[in-house]
Amino acid sequence: MTQPFPMDEGHWYRGPFASFDTETTGVDVEQDRIVSAALVLQSAPGAEPTRLSWLADPGVPIPEGARAVHGITDERVRAEGRPPALVTAEIAAALAAQARAGVPLVVMNAPYDLTLLDRELRRHRDSSLDAFLAGAELLVVDPRVLDKHVDRYRKGRRTLTDLCAHYGVVLDGAHDAGADAWAALQLVRVLGERYQGTLGAFSPAELHLRQRTWHAAQARGLQEWFDRSGTPERVDRSWPLRPAAAA
Repeated sequence: MTQPFPMDEGHWYRGPFASFDTETTGVDVEQDRIVSAALVLQSAPGAEPTRLSWLADPGVPIPEGARAVHGITDERVRAEGRPPALVTAEIAAALAAQARAGVPLVVMNAPYDLTLLDRELRRHRDSSLDAFLAGAELLVVDPRVLDKHVDRYRKGRRTLTDLCAHYGVVLDGAHDAGADAWAALQLVRVLGERYQGTLGAFSPAELHLRQRTWHAAQARGLQEWFDRSGTPERVDRSWPLRPAAAA
């Protein structure tokens, strides 16, 4: 049985975290595939992190645009990658273990990574992320949602690279799943410390629920901006996981 980490009561940002990130074949969560993934665990600020990593052979060619971002080639995944059915099951089991332990899971732009993982599980295992969680709840912390909430009107992009530069977090090796997961984890700690008055009073479970509301409002505002500008793009308000289309 997984033993819960001790939580710093009233200071979720000083407690344990897991942080998850993927590198993929593209940006379409319904069609693209996981190429690599990482889960970084840290029990407290300053503690030595534990890193888990996976490399999958996605079974499809990695497009040139994706290779240019993360540097992972078809040759490498064929030589070193493992079958996606095995990799996605191991990832989902690792996330479920953190959920059972009550450890908050940092995911930058959570609807992307978690939805893509869910669709990969459906594709390769006829399963789902919810099935692996088996009733346990992921307590997700999304630095993108937090930043938009605490600094709504700041101009500029809000990618992980941009947020790390803005908050003074070192990001070494961007677009490596392990490096990105570690940077996102540190970013969440900085956000919590800097905005204690706005974010600090919540428990991880309360913060999870608040982010769902904040993300919906943020998505609504972006959709209104797209509508005014004549952009046909539609913004999904679901967080942290987009529902699967009915079969």
